[in-house]
Formats: sequence, structure tokens, C-alpha cells
Amino acid sequence: MTKRDYYEVLGVPRQAGADEIKKAFRKAALRDHPDRNPGDKAAEDRFKEAAEAYSVLGDPEKRAAFDRYGHEGLRGESFQGFNSSMFEDFEDILGNFFGFNFGLGDLFGGRRGRAQARGQDLALEIEVSLEEAAAGTEKDIALDRAESCLSCRGSGLKPGTHKTSCPACGGRGKTRHQKGFFVMTETCSRCRGEGEIIASPCEDCRGSGVKRAKKDLRVRIPAGIDTGTRLRLTGEGEAGERGAPNGDLFVGIRIRPHDFFTRQDAHLSCEVALTFAQAALGLSLEVPLLGGASEKLKIPPGTQSGSIFRIKGQGVRELNSRRPGDLFVRIQVQTPSDLSREEKSLLKQLAALRRESLETMDPEAVRKAKPAAAKDER
Repeated sequence: MTKRDYYEVLGVPRQAGADEIKKAFRKAALRDHPDRNPGDKAAEDRFKEAAEAYSVLGDPEKRAAFDRYGHEGLRGESFQGFNSSMFEDFEDILGNFFGFNFGLGDLFGGRRGRAQARGQDLALEIEVSLEEAAAGTEKDIALDRAESCLSCRGSGLKPGTHKTSCPACGGRGKTRHQKGFFVMTETCSRCRGEGEIIASPCEDCRGSGVKRAKKDLRVRIPAGIDTGTRLRLTGEGEAGERGAPNGDLFVGIRIRPHDFFTRQDAHLSCEVALTFAQAALGLSLEVPLLGGASEKLKIPPGTQSGSIFRIKGQGVRELNSRRPGDLFVRIQVQTPSDLSREEKSLLKQLAALRRESLETMDPEAVRKAKPAAAKDER
């Protein structure tokens, strides 16, 4: 049978806008809906034809293909009933107009039962040390969550019993209501659209299929993890409703502040205090490394406060990387504040040898007394 032009079916011109097409479909649907025309096969066919026309003209991509190639442009996309997005659109046009669900699923291929609710996701935070984050570790956590009932295996049924057809809707998941000359449908409040009820609920979970329980889990913390990273443990959230999938567990990571090192991505930094004599004359340092070892670092004579030295490869690995960052050592020269009389005398002698004023410096002297630049050995 040759299909009619979709614009002809809805009675709109080819240049009609989306609102005009929607209005035309609603008019045709309300006129020919089977609930208004019980037993009228011709009206039901016209309703299906209008619904098919709207499913094409109400979709910009399908409409463009139809405008250009006609029905040939829709090959491979033949009308197979309504998907979920079409239900929402059609119910917005028809169902919400009267405040009821018009039962499009019953008309085009069976009722739409209520999907079982997936379990809720859970979230928590774990604090780890910088050493643990760098090397990787495992942490034990305790959860209080909803788990599938062991007695009924999550079904909500008393062992040995079965679900029964809902007496309120006769197993259809919907109930019908008369409103004037319309017979309209809505989701059954007794079975919540499932079409079945639990006449003999499980005594342990009272028919819910889930029970609160404590669960101990061991979480693997991968090497290189940093603050703000979230680990996802699939299926370790709360149990789903009556056999539906579990939710997930999300574990947030927070790195505990370290008393010596500061982390920036894969790099570590630290500060080392030197006396004036050590910075002026130079020396060798045994710099502590993350994990307990140390590495020798030579500080040259005349090192200025703020100078930075790099120790390659002694940072941490970034997550999912094998290459470690570096360790940056910043030098801070400390000025003594508790000098003895003898120490003060020696410093005055040094100042005299270097012709340094210990009294008032005039503006010209201040301009000339520029500090030596700190070395950056990165």
C-alpha cells in the first residue's frame, strides 16, 4: 500500500513550522484516538498514520530527508513504534493536555512497565600520606549500605512464592478513567506500573529486596594519585531495587600535608636553612628524600637566599606514568639574632675589611647596594 504524503496526513503546508505541525498532530490524535473511538479500526489506523507522520515531521533530520527524497529517504527508518523520547514528546502533546497518560505504549506494542531503580551511588573521602600516594597503598574502609537481601535474593518475595497479577489494573500496569466521552489511562498506583504485586513479601526485607548491612572493603590506591582524584568502584554502591544493578562507590583522595615536602603535580620541593657562613663558604648537604633515603647536594660558595637546586628524578610519579618528577631544594639564608659580644666584634671586623658601612646609608649607597641574584639551578 502506497503511503500518503505526511504533510497531507496532518493537513499542513510543506513550509509549516514546528508548532503548527505539533498542533495539527494533536488535533488529529484527539479526534481519532482509539479510546475515543472504541472498536473503530479506521480511526485507529488514522491515529497510527498521524503518529507516524508526526514522528517524521517532528524530527528535523528525518523531515529534511523526507523533504528531499520523500519516503525513499527514510528507508531503514521505517516506523517501528515509539521509543522513550517519542513517548515523552507525545505525552507532552496529548497526556499533559488533559492531565492523563493516553496509553500510547499499549496501542503500539505493549505496556511500558516501570524500570527497576538502580541502587544509589555512595561517596566517601580517604586521607593518605604523601609517601603512600607516591608508592601506592591499600586502605580498608567500612561501609553501611543497602545490600541485596540474602533470604529472597533481592526479589522481595517470601521464599517459595511468586508475584501475582495486580488486581487494580489487571496486570496492564495502567488504570483507565472515564472523563466525559474520553477513556484515558494513567500508571497504576497499586503496582506502580509493573503490572504485578508481591502478595507474600519476604519477612526479612519486607518486600523491598534490600537490607542495611555493614561491609568491609579494601581499596587499592594507585601510585602517583593526588588530591582531588576520585576512584570509582563499580557495583560497590547500594543494592538496586529487587534485583536491579547496584550503584557505584566513589572514593575521593586527599593527601595529608607533609612536614618537609610540598608537592606540585609530579614534582616535590623543600626548603633548607643555611647560616651566613655556610652560604658564603659553601658546603655539601645530605638532602632527605621521600621514602627515607638521602642524596648529596653540593652548595657552592656565595649561594644567595632563594637559590633553587634540582635533584633529578626524586619527585613522584604522576598517575599512570612511569617517569618521576624532580625534587627542588630552595635555600634560605638565616640571619642570627642572638649574637654574642665576640661574634659581633668579628662581624664588625669583617665589615671593615669589606668596607661595608654599619651606620647610615645615604640614597646613593642604597641604589648601589643591589642584592646578588639568587641562583636557579633547575
